[in-house]
Amino acid sequence: MADASAFEEFYSRYSGVVYSTAYRVLNSAADAEEVALEVFFMIWEKSPMFDSARGKPITWVLTMTRNKSIDRLRSLQRRFRLQDEVEKESSVDDFIHDRRPADEIDAMEKGRIVRSAVMKLSREQREVIEMAYFGGLTQQEIASRLDEPLGTVKARMRRGMFRLRKIVGTSI
Repeated sequence: MADASAFEEFYSRYSGVVYSTAYRVLNSAADAEEVALEVFFMIWEKSPMFDSARGKPITWVLTMTRNKSIDRLRSLQRRFRLQDEVEKESSVDDFIHDRRPADEIDAMEKGRIVRSAVMKLSREQREVIEMAYFGGLTQQEIASRLDEPLGTVKARMRRGMFRLRKIVGTSI
């Protein structure tokens, strides 16, 4: 069990350097605050795993901060890239193609088929796929949030996507 008073002292000693490290990577106060909170939550949860023989506490903390910040940056970049692609596709589609009612009905039907297929996945597979594709999280972020090993998250996603291809491939 973690010692709350020791954690408070640890937090007051290192919170500034954690925040500033995250801010240097992210260049955003809000994102740096979120990363700092996530890092201190990880420290609280994983403090028994710290091994002083492998290094100083500050090295451990800054490594976690840097990794979390880079994960957040990649996630944000991926989310912005996906938004840009969607905007480009929709604007090009609007200008190039006149949508016919039959096309719209076809698109709605395909959407219904995909939603139905996603609901046929196991809860675990559906959860990781939704977090990745709709939440924009990296597999590492998903593993952290679910407190699962990264390999487990990757396997669930791979099996879920394979199953979706099988289900949807026969319907569309």
